[in-house]
Amino acid sequence: MANERHFSPVDRLLLQADAALRTLLPFSGQPSRPSPGIVQPEAELNEQQAQHVAGLMRINHTGEVCAQGLYQGQALTAKLPRVRQAMEHAADEEIDHLAWCEQRIRQLGSRPSILNPLFYGLSFGFGAAAGLISDKVSLGFVAATEDQVVRHLDEHLEQIPQEDQKTRAILEQMRVDEQQHACNALDAGGVRFPAPVKFGMSLLAKVMTSSTYRV
Repeated sequence: MANERHFSPVDRLLLQADAALRTLLPFSGQPSRPSPGIVQPEAELNEQQAQHVAGLMRINHTGEVCAQGLYQGQALTAKLPRVRQAMEHAADEEIDHLAWCEQRIRQLGSRPSILNPLFYGLSFGFGAAAGLISDKVSLGFVAATEDQVVRHLDEHLEQIPQEDQKTRAILEQMRVDEQQHACNALDAGGVRFPAPVKFGMSLLAKVMTSSTYRV
């Protein structure tokens, strides 16, 4: 990774704009790993099953859009270079998830949520605010968010048809990665958020999941 002194404030703003476009434009995210579902056969799903799985994957795709906004906002305001680099590295890894989800949504004959720009902007703001408070709060926010993502993935794994091994393989690998991101954030010094804060975050997550399932 390039040394911090090579980037002026203007450079960083341009990098943030580039990251936003790579997140929000169709097929713009280039994964570093192939989709785990690529080796699995396509299941014969009926129309209702395909629509339901597409809705679940649309939720997961928007979740990855939120993760990009969160990490980019935190990277912009992180105080320590090592924390900024950790956020940028995590955002790079989440690009894989973003691309995998979009690929699967398209395979199921659907499209990502039209609300993604809104949720990216909100997540960017939350991430930037957390970084302004402190790096420990910022890292704690990552850990709490990833814990919620893991719970959502567990719920989705229970809902998808058993024969849809292509979607299942994607979600299982995402779950492994998200759990590791949560552990990394805590190991780096993130604070554990109290239950009331996590409850508030879960309410916001419900707004996202309920609105993006169909839209």
